[in-house]
Amino acid sequence: MPRPRSLTPDQLASAALAVLDREGLAGLSMRAVAKELGMSAMALYRYVDDREELEGLVVERVLSAVDTTPPEPGAPWDDRLRIMVGRLRDTIIAHPAVLPLTLTHRHRSPSGLRWSETALALLTEAGVDGERRVLALRALLGYVIGAIQLEHLGPLSGAGTVTIAELSADAFPYMAETARQARSVGVEREFFGGLEVFLRGLGG
Repeated sequence: MPRPRSLTPDQLASAALAVLDREGLAGLSMRAVAKELGMSAMALYRYVDDREELEGLVVERVLSAVDTTPPEPGAPWDDRLRIMVGRLRDTIIAHPAVLPLTLTHRHRSPSGLRWSETALALLTEAGVDGERRVLALRALLGYVIGAIQLEHLGPLSGAGTVTIAELSADAFPYMAETARQARSVGVEREFFGGLEVFLRGLGG
């Protein structure tokens, strides 16, 4: 197959992201990305050492679209943190298959590190420091990542909620009732409602 003379890291990442978007994480391989680029798998190794390096390029490609600049000062810290979380969510939900990779490559992505740096500055502004700040950032990232995964793998509007709503009220009274209520909760309300619970606890 014909091969481009040279490829930039962004071109490599864009090809890998196209594979991820189309085939999911299980479909990402050196061979699949090479095919996307119109080259042999062996030729791709001239540009990256292995799949791990390719994954890192994809994570940075996605997270580089997140605006990591601090929101305008003057607003309460929690409003500014909501803005930062919203920016991250908007970017990741466009490419949900990349989400697991953001965990394994979080320390290698300059854009991801800049987002966390801004979030930490806002937490510090709120008086959260020391070990509490460590736990707060970890919990915040855990919430964002987990909530996005739930939104795509087990949405409240999905078949799983319907099944739970039909459980025996004798055996699972709270689960059945909660599932019936959950079916009317939209994705935006689900995500930001959960974030509100987290922020209220943090501010207490």
